[in-house]
Amino acid sequence: MIQKRRQSAVGFCRGGTRGSSLFSSWQLKRILYIFIIMNEELIFWLLNSNPWTEYRTRLDLLNESPDSPQVRSARQQMVSHPLVTSIVEELALWPGTVISSHKSAGQFFHKLSFLADLGFKQQDSGISIIIEKILAHISAEGPFQLQANIPVHFGGTGQDQYAWALCDAPIIVYSLAKLGLLNDERVVKAKDYLMSLGRLNGYPCVVSKELGKFRGPGKKDDPCPYATLIMLKLMNLSEADKTSDFANQSIESLLNLWKESKVKHPYMFFMGTDFRKLKAPFIWYDILHVADTLSNFPQAIKKHDFISMTDLIQHKADLH
Repeated sequence: MIQKRRQSAVGFCRGGTRGSSLFSSWQLKRILYIFIIMNEELIFWLLNSNPWTEYRTRLDLLNESPDSPQVRSARQQMVSHPLVTSIVEELALWPGTVISSHKSAGQFFHKLSFLADLGFKQQDSGISIIIEKILAHISAEGPFQLQANIPVHFGGTGQDQYAWALCDAPIIVYSLAKLGLLNDERVVKAKDYLMSLGRLNGYPCVVSKELGKFRGPGKKDDPCPYATLIMLKLMNLSEADKTSDFANQSIESLLNLWKESKVKHPYMFFMGTDFRKLKAPFIWYDILHVADTLSNFPQAIKKHDFISMTDLIQHKADLH
């Protein structure tokens, strides 16, 4: 059984890409325990895996102080590791290539979020350069812009231009906040504007004016499940936002979609077989990503639909 748990933990702790590790929500212990039996042998394995896994294990599972010698040492090894510094160096070319698929883990904003979740801060080497480039392109409304190109036949202009969409802007704001700019007025303005777009059934498919009449493949009044998910991640960073009506409506939206998953799949976001596979790191609309995000909200974790979701996760983990 220990070996089975260890195998299950590999994909979660190492993230499945480039040997990277991602514990995306530091308050989340329930989901972690689904994969990990807390015992000395497994803790020893995690601590001797790689610097980023050791760093997050010491902070998140062992509750060690960030100032302890072991944590400081692990962090220093993490930020200087070639696999990690290569991501930082790549992001110095921000904004990167024109967006083609928001789902791709290769998108710069996903990699930025990855670094932020590992625990990088703006004072770490190379991060300030990335932040400076992000802040150089701010829309009139507040959200930070990326280069995008929406074909004319999809309602766009067919030209490369700086713009934002509700399926990327929250991730950039989230990342900047975690990197240390939570109270920066530009980040606050972007966050407040994005939150204001919420509706009773969650967050819609919204793009900036530069992208014309583009809208994803769904009904205008439907919520976009992915936008709703990443907006919840953003709202989790503020205690006031966590208890807001926008947060409560978004929680209910995601749980309702889970409950009605056989018949409701707005904008072609299904909660079927592929959604229910246990995947890491947390980038797209998958069961672990959704459960991980919801688990940070006290008003969500006692709800029947959330419990049924985590029960399924545990069942799948036990099979492996």
